[in-house]
Amino acid sequence: MIRFIVLLLFLAGELAAQKPKFTVGWSIYVGWNPYQYMEKSGILKKWADKYGVDIRVQRFDYAPSLDAFVAKNIDACTMTNMEALDMPAAAGVDTTAIITGDYSNGNDAVLVRNGLTLNKLPGKKVMLVEKTVSQYLLERALTLNGLKDQIKRVTLVNTSDSDIATAFITNTSQEAVVTWKPLVSQILQTKGVTSLFNSSQVPGEILDLLVVRSEILQKPEGQKFAKAITGAWYEVMGQMKSDKVLAAIAAGSQDTLASYKEQLSTTNLFSTPQSALAFTQSGDLKQKMDLVRQFCFDHHLLGDAKQVNDVAIRYADGSIQGNKDRVRFRFDTSYTQLAAQGKL
Repeated sequence: MIRFIVLLLFLAGELAAQKPKFTVGWSIYVGWNPYQYMEKSGILKKWADKYGVDIRVQRFDYAPSLDAFVAKNIDACTMTNMEALDMPAAAGVDTTAIITGDYSNGNDAVLVRNGLTLNKLPGKKVMLVEKTVSQYLLERALTLNGLKDQIKRVTLVNTSDSDIATAFITNTSQEAVVTWKPLVSQILQTKGVTSLFNSSQVPGEILDLLVVRSEILQKPEGQKFAKAITGAWYEVMGQMKSDKVLAAIAAGSQDTLASYKEQLSTTNLFSTPQSALAFTQSGDLKQKMDLVRQFCFDHHLLGDAKQVNDVAIRYADGSIQGNKDRVRFRFDTSYTQLAAQGKL
């Protein structure tokens, strides 16, 4: 009998060891913090077990998470639509967005001190994380205010997201910074600092996604992973009406419930699969993505692309923006559709 029990334990261990393993990279941001809660609460394990896979989440600073994804050290990663284009897609990594989580509706902002105005930014230094949506937002702010021809006169000071708040707050000679919440909220508590422009003025242009290498989704175990992570995501979304859950999500990034709720107030969260589908399948998305890809091309962020169409985007309806033989970024709503139909 003892031998039989030992054999069963051994076989169970062997089966567990054989489970396909997947790692999801995430960084601190209101729309991505639920991934850590998803793991700690056991919700992710429940869905992973359902599909016979092993999924873990790993926290990074933002830029290193993108590097890890491009290097294929992780299988999926939270990132914006712009970074999906200018990092993996530009590096030749065919990438698919399987969850459209939200769009920034005020979370990203251009902040200044000493009463600085947008028309005074040319000739000034601006702290931000280069080649990210912070740079995109700055240029959209200048363009929409008739200052497009002045963009090159702004000196960008590349600063990591883990350092930028402290660096700006302590260096009072630095007059402008572009970043995202909760850093924005932290900086705005500094006397004399105000917000000049934020992402609510360009709604739907800064998307927060979960992306996967497309090659993974071509395998049965990769499809199981996508179903499991999507199912877990929408289960968490359904629980986020509870302050207890929100407090647990906030604690995962050393934040408070009040602070996290404030960040959610400037986030257009697609809390149901139906709302995510409505946005991701809309023609409006194509117009917004065209602005983003043109920005990336203009700044030489699309790798060896000779023209903007050399890094093409495939949408949920099968349409392609760019050269059809150069698709590097895709929106796949099939897993969200299953969630909406209650079929996961």
